[in-house]
Amino acid sequence: MAGESTRRSIGVLTSGGDAPGMNPAVRSVVRTALKRGVDVYAIYEGYRGMVEGGDRIRKMTWGDVGGILQRGGTIIGSARSKRFRERDGRREAAKNLIERDIDRIIVIGGDGSLTGANIFRQEWPELLEELVEMGEITREKANEHPHLIMAGMVGSIDNDMFGTDMTIGADTALHRITEAIDAITSTASSHQRSFVIEVMGRNCGYLALMSAIATGANWVLIPEAPPESDDWESEMCATLRDGRTQGRRASIVVVAEGAQDRYGNPISSDYVRQVLEDRIGEDTRVTVLGHVQRGGAPSAFERYMSTQLGYVAVDEVLSAAPGREPQLIGLRKHRVVRSPLMQCVEKTHAVARHIKAQEYEEAMKLRGGSFGVAFRNLQIITRARKPEESSDHKPLRIGVLHAGGPAPGMNTAVRVALRLGMHAGHRIVAIKHGFEGLLDNRTEELHWMSASGWVSMGGAQLGTSRYVPTDADMPDIAARLRENNIGALMMIGGWAGYRAMHQLYSYRDRYPELNIPMVCLPASINNNLPASEHSIGTDTALNNIVVDVDKIKQTAVASGRVFVVEVMGRDSGYLALLSGIATGAERVYLPEEGVTLTVLQNDVNRLIKDFNEGQRVGLMIRNENVDPLYTTDFMCALFEKESGDLFDVRQSILGHVQQGGNPSPYDRIQATRLAADCITFITEEAQKDNPAGAAIGLIQSGVHFTPLDEIAMLMGTDQHQRPDKQWWLALREVGDVMSNRSSQ
Repeated sequence: MAGESTRRSIGVLTSGGDAPGMNPAVRSVVRTALKRGVDVYAIYEGYRGMVEGGDRIRKMTWGDVGGILQRGGTIIGSARSKRFRERDGRREAAKNLIERDIDRIIVIGGDGSLTGANIFRQEWPELLEELVEMGEITREKANEHPHLIMAGMVGSIDNDMFGTDMTIGADTALHRITEAIDAITSTASSHQRSFVIEVMGRNCGYLALMSAIATGANWVLIPEAPPESDDWESEMCATLRDGRTQGRRASIVVVAEGAQDRYGNPISSDYVRQVLEDRIGEDTRVTVLGHVQRGGAPSAFERYMSTQLGYVAVDEVLSAAPGREPQLIGLRKHRVVRSPLMQCVEKTHAVARHIKAQEYEEAMKLRGGSFGVAFRNLQIITRARKPEESSDHKPLRIGVLHAGGPAPGMNTAVRVALRLGMHAGHRIVAIKHGFEGLLDNRTEELHWMSASGWVSMGGAQLGTSRYVPTDADMPDIAARLRENNIGALMMIGGWAGYRAMHQLYSYRDRYPELNIPMVCLPASINNNLPASEHSIGTDTALNNIVVDVDKIKQTAVASGRVFVVEVMGRDSGYLALLSGIATGAERVYLPEEGVTLTVLQNDVNRLIKDFNEGQRVGLMIRNENVDPLYTTDFMCALFEKESGDLFDVRQSILGHVQQGGNPSPYDRIQATRLAADCITFITEEAQKDNPAGAAIGLIQSGVHFTPLDEIAMLMGTDQHQRPDKQWWLALREVGDVMSNRSSQ
């Protein structure tokens, strides 16, 4: 349109309920826009601030969003606005935006907030025309901004929005719930009590279902899948009573706030408590977690996910053609995607309509296939005893073992493999201390309750080692498998385990005992395994790093200090780069890129400049294998020497704390998912004359099995224990923008 202005500004607001991760998203929008040379305004108090204008709409600088990554909630506030629901209020909001040349907005909120923004966008030309007629703005001003372009990010702990695998806030809420249930389980076990835990979620059972999987809860009630029986209370009580007879000291029932029976009658947490007390005489307590679920510091995943979404949202509003349908910026298979906003809103509302109409199968389908599979697997895992054996396939004795370094989530995977394997009619044989243990015949058959309580335990209860069998070991390996009648192998571990399994696979033509189904499940904090973009244990390690670095930054701010933090990862820079984005590091050193003295000198000069301009803290994250000469000690000495008296330099080598602790909810959930698919793979391959060997992986297209002979080619040599292609290196650009540096 003639007269359209080249001046353009972006407005960002948070609306609806607050959610951890909103601050990293706001920070990302502000810094990405400024890096692109575009003015950006924060609209405080959501739509209320947009209507009120004045200092509610503030131009942002780089430093305005410093130090907010670790803060929960939203620093720019969120509030309901009755006036924005009325046309007069929206007209006033349009005037306030036009006065600041804002014709692009990024909204972080729930479906209601995003729907309101779309209505505002549609009315924009008419609102401007009315403002011109009223003399509130000039015709020239209206012509300069004929369109309002918008993009949305979903800020909601409920994870109830179609079009994205995860909404901003959901992962952190799962952390809060999981931590609470883990703590409650310990006191429940001490007193042999039952607890009913009520979690948020409105019409979505995601938080309830996933927290039940992550904590080993014994029963769950969600709105999408009400109990099928009219007498569901008796079934629940029978299951919990059976668990007591099997030696379980605590019973945990998770209830979604929107839970109901098949006729639409609400099921309250207090009703469940009353049922347990009346029918089985349990000493039962209710804990309603409430708003603690949406509070506190965002998780590591929340921080780097929200940063990615904000980065892409700015690109969307700056590049979108006038009249383009507004896009929802979301995440699918760990890739940022853009989807038509109102289509996503409509499908989200459709789930609620199906639930209200008691059309539960349709509601489950709209939640996605993995949601239904997770629910069915949970129903099996929560049983207190082994069910009747299946007879439609060949029963096996499946050997389960670890190899490589310990990774949080290994125990979770063993527990799931045990129960789902036994449910399929198999027997599970624990091979202790990896392939060394197999050679020493350190085996033990597990029973249904053998891994009870393992879901939340860190480390590796079966033990692990990095030993890779040699050619000379093959006759003894075959003999051990024959003596124990092991008809399938499941290895849960890392690089050494993959090497070992391929070694066994390559000898299957010479030893019949090795012509069996074999499967590798990726478990390594380094996230360096082929054919899988994510390994079990990595998310826990990232959260361990982020928690420690948050504390380090607090001490650094108080004293004006630069910290060089060394993280694990071996030859993979995943932990370094992702933790750098999640903690706001000024610089990240990766083994994939290496480091030179020139780079270090440039970084010193950058720190000196920033501290002279008022910066109070510096954070440099170094992968342990980035360079054999430019060590953490060397970097600290160099920075200290060159800084003079401007700042102190300290180092922190986090060490094996990164491998420890209880696994995160994400690692527990993915361990459950992958172990379930491994058991299905083994069961199916056992029916074939030449069963396959494969590695399971989480890749962009979903769960995928890669043959073991292809795995060897993907691994290459042991010189650098990482795949040739690493998807996450694309995030280097995002990290560089957030730290205001050019990629090197």
